[in-house]
Amino acid sequence: MPAPDFAATTCPFDFNEGLEFDPVLAGLSSQGPVTRIRLPYGQAEAWLVTSYNGVRQVTTDPRFSRSAIIGSDYPRLTPEPIVSPESINVMDPPHSSRIRRVVAQSFTRPRVERMRPAIDRVTNELLDEMVGHGRPADLVQHLSTPLPHLAISEILGVPEADRDRLRDYTTQMLTTAPDTKETAANAKAQLRSYFADLITDRRRAPGDDLLSLMATASMADGEQPLTDAELAVLAVTLILSGNDTATCQISNISYTLLTHPEHLATLARDPERLPQAVDELLRHIPFRKGVGIPRIALEDVEIAGTTIRQGEYVHVSYLTANRDPYVFPAPDTLDFGRAPHAHMTFGWGGHHCPAAPLATAQLHSALRALLVRFPHLRLAVPPAEVRWDSQTIRRFPVTLPVAW
Repeated sequence: MPAPDFAATTCPFDFNEGLEFDPVLAGLSSQGPVTRIRLPYGQAEAWLVTSYNGVRQVTTDPRFSRSAIIGSDYPRLTPEPIVSPESINVMDPPHSSRIRRVVAQSFTRPRVERMRPAIDRVTNELLDEMVGHGRPADLVQHLSTPLPHLAISEILGVPEADRDRLRDYTTQMLTTAPDTKETAANAKAQLRSYFADLITDRRRAPGDDLLSLMATASMADGEQPLTDAELAVLAVTLILSGNDTATCQISNISYTLLTHPEHLATLARDPERLPQAVDELLRHIPFRKGVGIPRIALEDVEIAGTTIRQGEYVHVSYLTANRDPYVFPAPDTLDFGRAPHAHMTFGWGGHHCPAAPLATAQLHSALRALLVRFPHLRLAVPPAEVRWDSQTIRRFPVTLPVAW
């Protein structure tokens, strides 16, 4: 049992006022590196680790297991668990290493660099359509939503006729509303069934898409090739990821720059600073609500002076780790001149997002094109009138009207 002086804080983690940092999460972080929380769904309380070093310890220590949550009603933000029991997101090394190696072959930096011309082409085609639409235009509708989805769909070899349907399924899976459990479960089943059928086709007639590549990937000595079931769950994970961070962050970064003209002017004067600026923006922006998938302590473990007992749930916050003042001086300040230091927006350790190079390439492409093609881009409404998502675990503007 937890120590009696750790009373659990009930945390809906539903704060969605612009891109301000969640005051509940900030308050928990100020109490110390380890606190107790209770989330809207699940039958148990959990520890919450908020410091950079604490998060790094939990995400790299094999005594904390994600696979141990399978079959339990673990504490979470959504009525239906987002991940499937077979997902790589709830596997531990060394089992997860076999699948991650296959994915890593597909998202190496050289391979993503070869994808960049195609990403740039799609970006400019979408912006051409936005120009054709005329001013004002919704940047979410014309760029943020379609670009990542088109990119990951193209990479996975999803036929054009099916792409809108799959995007709807991914949105349904991320909702936090209590009456959407059945809808989310159906969406997850539909996605898995869809990719199971597509993989059968790719086994029969391989192409140059990612599913074909993963189905025929070379394995380490003694390792079995990925099964159809593993590939289907992996494809679901990839399309969810492809419609998550990049989609939100194109809009979030654009909003941040448009409401911080001094930072926008810096990049307009010196576009070569874009990679460093994107890195800082990814650190600074709270891209999601609350927490993700917990782990379970396999034995008693001490974190920052607090003993986590065997069998207890542990959540980490990448958001607070990115604002740890001991790692990032003046962490609430957006500083494009900040000394480089790895942030945790794409996760850490064995569950660091393998597709992070692809997401970063999409952000660079979108932002570079906006800077070059729309030097006078501005919000078409006052910032207070921008509407923000309140239905899912993500933080992003539902619409972002712009003019130029």
